[in-house]
Amino acid sequence: MNDATNEAARGASPAGIGGWRGAGDVLGMLVVLAALAGLFGMFSGHFWSAQTVKTIVNQSADLTAVAVGMTLVLVIGGIDLSVGSVMALCAAVLGLATVDWNLPFPVAVAACLAAGAACGLVNGFITVHWSIPSFIVTLGMLESARGATYLITRSETKYVGPRIEWLARPIPGLGASTSFLIALGLVAAGHVLLTRTVLGRYMVAIGTNEEAVRLSGVDPRPTKMLTFVLSGLCAGIAAVFQVSRVSSADPNGGVGLELGAIAAVVIGGTSLMGGRGSVLRSFLGVLIIAVLQTGLDHVGASEPAKRLISGAVIVLAVVADVHRRSWGGTIRRAVGRFRTKPRPPA
Repeated sequence: MNDATNEAARGASPAGIGGWRGAGDVLGMLVVLAALAGLFGMFSGHFWSAQTVKTIVNQSADLTAVAVGMTLVLVIGGIDLSVGSVMALCAAVLGLATVDWNLPFPVAVAACLAAGAACGLVNGFITVHWSIPSFIVTLGMLESARGATYLITRSETKYVGPRIEWLARPIPGLGASTSFLIALGLVAAGHVLLTRTVLGRYMVAIGTNEEAVRLSGVDPRPTKMLTFVLSGLCAGIAAVFQVSRVSSADPNGGVGLELGAIAAVVIGGTSLMGGRGSVLRSFLGVLIIAVLQTGLDHVGASEPAKRLISGAVIVLAVVADVHRRSWGGTIRRAVGRFRTKPRPPA
């Protein structure tokens, strides 16, 4: 990359958790996690238990996978509203390949992932080559993928059975499932991609100033298309996790998943305006969402109440994201004035 692209990508270091700012964000999220756990533990005696921890960990694998892809898309200044429907479509392909077509399990998983990547490719192609906002494109894919799911399954749930359940079973002596461990590996891979590779620097640079990237001689279109493909691929991985957890492919699965993913990613500090994000902090955001939902279940909150609280969390996260830079600038100016304040003569 030349000087112009390096200047645009200078926000790449904040994409990770390095530095005082990133460490402060992580510490703040850990404090929120501890506060939520303490609050729900006060109202439910069963919340502080090993079983609750296992439930939170092993049921968050699919949301974690989707959040990784959503982080990458938001970093380039886009958004993917189709991840829930794409996950349902990929799960349907997995169910059909396993039950109706009797394909070997690895081949069925490959077909599932290919379906997700294909949906991401369509999103990226239309967004990039026809210059249509990704909000509109992925909103259309949300409806199209859901309709395709109903068509290919005839609106019937496909029971897969024990051939895939082993992914969701807790590993003896560890408690975490294989799917959760794979999700952790996906988080690590996404973190390395975003903070340690040229592709990741391009993503941050595009989200920061796409025109500067273009003027520096780098075509942003392949990177943007690949980002949407990766988001679709992550949705396919999430479909494998969900099917293994519920032992079936439900055409109604994944409804509202995009909202949970966006909430987790924004809580993790990824900017809705692009140019700043962290896969690791998005994972902490997933844990916050999972603890919140599990805690509300433990205290007996109704479904409308849970939706109301979840919506409020999303709004508060967006408000915090919008004002994050102004707050940070105010604090830095105050610290600067304190440091440069002249000392009284001795």
